[in-house]
Amino acid sequence: MTQQVEIRANFGGPGAAQEALRKLQALRAFEVNGLYENGLLTATVDEDVAERAVHMIEQIGGHSQTETIG
Repeated sequence: MTQQVEIRANFGGPGAAQEALRKLQALRAFEVNGLYENGLLTATVDEDVAERAVHMIEQIGGHSQTETIG
């Protein structure tokens, strides 16, 4: 069983956070929530896609922190 990774990210504005939300959903994130209007989000993804998710967040201009859970 793969572990899950929680990613906390912040962006310069709501547009980038909304773009990240859509792309994280495409990566089949288990859960994505946050204060998008403030550029903040939290996502839970499988360990095998966590690196791609973090890379995508950085490409959009966000900064992230990860934590393995479960």
